[in-house]
Amino acid sequence: MTALAPISTQSQDLPSLIDRAASMLSGAKTAAEVLEAREVAGLAYDVAKRAARLQRAKSAHDDLVAAAHRAQAHALEIEARAKRRLADEYDAAQARGEVKRNGGDRSSVEDHNTASTADLGLRRDQIHEARQIRDAEAADPGVVRRALDDRLERGEEPTRAALRKMVVDAAMRGLRPQRSASRRNPLYVPPTPEQAAWRHVTGIFRAFAEWASDENLALARKGMREARNTPFHDLDATAIAEGSAAFTTIKEWFDAR
Repeated sequence: MTALAPISTQSQDLPSLIDRAASMLSGAKTAAEVLEAREVAGLAYDVAKRAARLQRAKSAHDDLVAAAHRAQAHALEIEARAKRRLADEYDAAQARGEVKRNGGDRSSVEDHNTASTADLGLRRDQIHEARQIRDAEAADPGVVRRALDDRLERGEEPTRAALRKMVVDAAMRGLRPQRSASRRNPLYVPPTPEQAAWRHVTGIFRAFAEWASDENLALARKGMREARNTPFHDLDATAIAEGSAAFTTIKEWFDAR
């Protein structure tokens, strides 16, 4: 594992930290680089959390507190993505025999050249949490983002503890055996992963189409104009651009039929 690169004073502002974490994770090609991205995202979360507490202590305007909470959510989402990749990287390394199966905490006859969890600068509970996040997303795609958005919509602080609870619940749902065919419909067949993925897509489109009345779109446009000068407007614009590209790709599937 490589040491985390020094972070300059100028990069300590939240947008820069969050952008840096996202960029590092996007470009990460090794487990060490994923770990660095996770560390920067964690730093961004800590800075945002302190900012939110400071704003509350100053009885600042709700918009300032909400902005800090949004920064926490952005940082937690990036951190969760890094942890998911870390779980995959770690499991792949174990499968290749590069990391000890038992984490290296007990005596074994394994090759002394095989790395332990501690050698990688990790704890076993961190690997366990990373696997939980990965498994939760597999069982319920988008659960991390929805959990964070739910906290923000209720005006609550998006914390690691709250996210961990939602993730554990989702992971446990994924571990439960699938329900047997409904007695009311003996012909029922559970959807395949491909069918479930497509239903997820169509559900998102349908929900958005139902919400996107002229009145709601007009309100959203006004909100966009008001948000232009907020610190994280560029992150919103990036998310919208990425979502629009995905929507365009799906529409092209229909046009190509």
